[in-house]
Amino acid sequence: MQATTTGRRATTHYEELARQLTGIGAVRRDLARTLPHDCPPGPAAVLTVLDRHGEMRLSRLSELLAVDISVTSRHVTHVVERGWIEREADPGDGRCRILRLTPAGRTLLGELRARATATLERVLADWPAEDIAVLNTLLARLRSSVCDSF
Repeated sequence: MQATTTGRRATTHYEELARQLTGIGAVRRDLARTLPHDCPPGPAAVLTVLDRHGEMRLSRLSELLAVDISVTSRHVTHVVERGWIEREADPGDGRCRILRLTPAGRTLLGELRARATATLERVLADWPAEDIAVLNTLLARLRSSVCDSF
């Protein structure tokens, strides 16, 4: 186990990584501030997951969001009421509903991405492009490793 000395305490690379990832939460909160008032992070995540994975049942969405189904249901109600997704009867099981993005939801998602991109471009304006590419590669690798381990 490799360690670095910081003051009187030796810190492993993994402890430092855990500390840095906590800081990523602050970055995410800052990005969340760019969201429109009527689309907080939870509903925005619903739109993002449906865009990435396509139509699905509420239970699958809840799994992908890694939150309780009651929380997912509240987020879904929020986006349905605004016309960003629709719920239709599942042809395979009429008791279940299939969730899918509407054209209005796709438009909003494009706006959300544009806001996040503009914010990151502004904040990282003094970073070399190579550093941003390395960060993207490493974060994708981390996400893949974490997702594969569960």
